[in-house]
Formats: sequence, C-alpha cells, structure tokens
Amino acid sequence: MRQRRNPTCSHDGFHEPPPDATFNTGPVTPHSCSIAGMNEQPKPSTDSTTHFGFRDVPVGEKQKLVGEVFTSVARSYDLMNDLMSFGIHRLWKRHFVAISGVRRGDRVLDLAGGTGDIAALLKPVIGETGEVVVGDINAAMLGVGRDRLTDRGLVSGLRWTQLNAEALPFPDNSFDAVTMAFGLRNVTDKDKALADILRVLKPGGRLLVLEFSKVQSELFGKLYDFHSFKVLPKLGQLFAGDAHSYQYLAESIRKHPDQQTLKSMMERAGYGRVEVRNLSGGIVAIHRAYKL
Repeated sequence: MRQRRNPTCSHDGFHEPPPDATFNTGPVTPHSCSIAGMNEQPKPSTDSTTHFGFRDVPVGEKQKLVGEVFTSVARSYDLMNDLMSFGIHRLWKRHFVAISGVRRGDRVLDLAGGTGDIAALLKPVIGETGEVVVGDINAAMLGVGRDRLTDRGLVSGLRWTQLNAEALPFPDNSFDAVTMAFGLRNVTDKDKALADILRVLKPGGRLLVLEFSKVQSELFGKLYDFHSFKVLPKLGQLFAGDAHSYQYLAESIRKHPDQQTLKSMMERAGYGRVEVRNLSGGIVAIHRAYKL
C-alpha cells in the first residue's frame, strides 16, 4: 500500500457557455499544497455575530467552529454525505460536472474540494493540458482528498491549496471556472466570497455552486426535516460517534439562502446570466453564473 503523506500546510434548463479564453500562470507543481495569501485572510469584526447552525456566534469564531466540525468528520465524510442524501450525492456530483461547461485545457478552481470528489470527476474532462486547483480551508479534508486521489493514480494536473474562500490567493482573471460543491453554506461571509470568486474568474468564466437548498414540496419537506433532525444525528452517533457535527450540518442547511435568495446574491455581486436548477425536488440546487 502506498505510504500516505500529510499536506505540507500547517494552517488552518442552462444556455451554452461563452467561448473559453487562454490561460497561462507558469508551471504547475503537481501534488503540492500552497499557503500563499493566508496572511491576507479577512479579519472579521468581533462586535458582529453570525449563525453557526441555529446558534448565533461571534463572526470571528465561526471559522474555528466549522473547522472543528470538518476535522471531526473528515475521515467519514463520504459516510456523512450518504446519510444526508440517501447516497444520491454521487449522482448529483456527476450531473454537476456534466453540465458545468468545463472543457479540455480549462483551469478550474474547486473550492471546498478537500475530499477530491469533484476534482476526480473534472480531471478526465480537462485532460492533460488542463489543471484543477483544489482549495479547502481545512487541512484534514485536504489530506483525505489528496491521499485518496493519489492512491487512484491521479496526481498530474492537480494542485492542493489551503485557503479561505473569502480571500483567494490568486491573481485576477486566473480561472476558466470555479466550482463549489457543498461548501458555500459553511462560508462566514458569502457576499465577500462571491465577490472574490468573481475577481479570479476570467471574463466569460463561470461559477458553479452545488448546495443543499430549500425542498419545494411541503409534504416532502416535513419528511426531510424529520430525517435531518431526528434520524441523522442518531446515525452520526451510531456510525461516526459524532452526533453534534451531524446536527450542525442539518442546521446549516436550513440557514443557507434558498434558491432565489442565492441567485439574487450572485446578481448583486456582479455575475450575469445566473441560472438555477433544482435536483431531487430542491434538496439540492445548482447555481450557474458568468463573469460577463
């Protein structure tokens, strides 16, 4: 069995997409982990509060609390997604990449991508001339994803970077696409993250967000709430020994902006042609938007 290595970081219906542009940022160092720009992370005010699940906490504490949750569930993250989605998350992710508009040779930033699921699906799409930069704020998640993809022989064309989505350590106009699957709801300042993602996208580039959202059917919504709040924490305790993290994850979904609200946030941030597609009755939604 291949020996595992820890990340070198120590810190914490759609329309046809526009034509792609060229990209050149110099040579890539595969299987690397960068902490560039980490000293430039936003410094939230200690006077304001935000939500951590259903609790109000100081803004400055949310990143630490979310980090503790994902460090706790990193090794059982696939199990967590299976329990939360009845195993359908794999189909959602495949569909997400299939409609992404990503092409051979593209440079893609995959945020909250520590497990490597989306990167693994993107790699055959971008081919040998493309690159996926996998970014995550949590070192444990990056370690799990990088080990997993390395064991599958997926090394070249992948770069692993610990970062904060609110202060991306990349130049303007760097990426053809930015993807974010099941991560935006955990970002403290979503408006700031959306603005910085827009900055690093090339003109004509696209942002794609896959996230749990608002169930459209009232009856199905009640059943889903029962599963989320009564069943899921108990399953988390049974299979992962961690009911608290699973309770937070269920609560974080309910606090995340619904489909129309997130669409409006993207438009206010400056994105154009913002489109929404519900999957599984609105359990999750895909938002796609362009830098025009």
